[in-house]
Amino acid sequence: MEAKQFGINDVVEMKKQHPCGTNSWKVIRMGADIRIKCLGCDHSIMIPRNEFTKKMKRVIQQGETES
Repeated sequence: MEAKQFGINDVVEMKKQHPCGTNSWKVIRMGADIRIKCLGCDHSIMIPRNEFTKKMKRVIQQGETES
């Protein structure tokens, strides 16, 4: 199985919906833990990287890189 590729400011789709009704999240911090922000209600959560990769479905939109 290929490792999922994602980066900071990417918009990702999760397998399960958030209670607000959307499953689109923005990656706002990366490290051993990943912080993601719901694009529906702006709620943010921090989850371990391995749990995030299991629950992530796909990258919807690539984040803009800073130069």
